[in-house]
Amino acid sequence: MLELLQSLKISLLHTGFARLGTEWNFDNVISPFARLFYVQKGTATVYHSDTVFHLKPGFMYLIPSFVYNRYKCEDYHEQYYISLFEEIHKGLSIFNLKGFDYEVPLQAGDELLFKRLGSLYPERTIRNSDPKAYTHKPQELLLMNKKNAQNKTQRYLETQGILILLLSRFIKNSEPENRFTPNIGPLKDVLFYISENLHTSLEISYLAKKYHLSNDHFSRLFLNLYGVRPNRFIQMKRIERAQLLLLTTNDTLEVIAEKVGLNNFSYFSRIFKKITGITPGKYRKNQMNIQI
Repeated sequence: MLELLQSLKISLLHTGFARLGTEWNFDNVISPFARLFYVQKGTATVYHSDTVFHLKPGFMYLIPSFVYNRYKCEDYHEQYYISLFEEIHKGLSIFNLKGFDYEVPLQAGDELLFKRLGSLYPERTIRNSDPKAYTHKPQELLLMNKKNAQNKTQRYLETQGILILLLSRFIKNSEPENRFTPNIGPLKDVLFYISENLHTSLEISYLAKKYHLSNDHFSRLFLNLYGVRPNRFIQMKRIERAQLLLLTTNDTLEVIAEKVGLNNFSYFSRIFKKITGITPGKYRKNQMNIQI
């Protein structure tokens, strides 16, 4: 577990301050990045992880990546916000390893950390009043992060420290309650194997043979361990990876389908819409006008 946590990689996408009114009203938001924000004034409502969060001043909030969420402001509120990519292993998230609170009180100095990050990256604010005004695509921001690490090491290290510290405020000292926690049983590395091989067919017969089990035994064991059938899990992970590629690359939809192991584009598009509610093309178009 410690070894995995030490491999945590965090990449900043956006940071800034926003004054938001009734226009802050969005449904069916599923982002491949995590969102963290601090409410300074006013109220609003966010729903995710089967919970309604009534946002209030003096508290910080976290929305994990790849969760369905919706949010609404009926009057007015002000927030400092951060959006980031995080990864502990190719295709796996820190949310798979640790339990999280999603609402925590602001601690001494936390507001200064939000403000400091904004002062370090004044160009990373989200401009959502006009889609054409949003000029920084995520893939460009990630490239900027790499250049920042090479050319401005002090700023890069300070950024990492701020992000890790703020994220740590939400971590519980317990295992996550979700069903995709890596385990120490006979399939202890199956999630990692699946994550690293999403570009392949990943037939159940092959996986069963790899773990020296019959097809039925493998499927039953996977279901007992993770609460979902292996085919369904693989399907979900393919679409999650596709969402990430749609947002962070300029690859065509056909190329992305191949990269996630779904060479039949019609099938890929159908499965993508079944899981996310929209087509891959519409998803990419929507994400180019990212809302905070």
